[in-house]
Amino acid sequence: MRREASQAERRSAAPVAPDSLDLATHGAQVWRGAALAYRAHLLDILAGLPADQAGVRINALPGLGVWLAPTGPIGALASHARGAAVRPVRAILFDKTATTNWALGWHQDRTICVRDRVDTPGFGPWSIKAGLHHVAPPFDLLARMVTLRVHFDDVPATNAPLLIAPGSHRRGRVPVDEVASVVAEYGSMACLARAGDVWACATPILHASDAATEPARRRILQVDFSADTLPGGLEWLGI
Repeated sequence: MRREASQAERRSAAPVAPDSLDLATHGAQVWRGAALAYRAHLLDILAGLPADQAGVRINALPGLGVWLAPTGPIGALASHARGAAVRPVRAILFDKTATTNWALGWHQDRTICVRDRVDTPGFGPWSIKAGLHHVAPPFDLLARMVTLRVHFDDVPATNAPLLIAPGSHRRGRVPVDEVASVVAEYGSMACLARAGDVWACATPILHASDAATEPARRRILQVDFSADTLPGGLEWLGI
């Protein structure tokens, strides 16, 4: 359900320095260099994924789970943000290059990935992405999730950083025809990064990405985490 932001919330969402962002207040937070020591290990695990696709959805990739578990070096960041019960429920490797240099308009992530389609009240519509079942859950479930973005390459302003509207995660489900006005209200910020940085975002925050103006390798492992158990026989696909 959509909720109007109070004036205090809008003031607290005013632009601040990226390293001063707070996940609860702004819907984003960065841990500088948090994955630098693990970069080579993670890239070895991901090396077998298709290299000619902009985004590869990851399922049952050997060796990855230990890194993303709540006690693992990456999953521990999600646990710090959302509690010890979180677990990785979806992972995508984004690989922008000069030949896969896409742009993505402002939007909210509104679906989750599950093992099988089980029609359940409050969940829908359904879709198939990369052969996997996706469904839109109740918004409150999305609001309790957190998304981590593990950067393997430098992402300066010229290399298509993620753009976010700080604080917009508290607006609830934003109708498509109101997205532009909400972004204008909250403003936008580029999530610049160096290799090894980890950005955390509230999963439903409004975000976008331009095409790179000076394309370079831009590999990002994006992982959604949730502490919820799905109802009605639905099961998270997991990683």
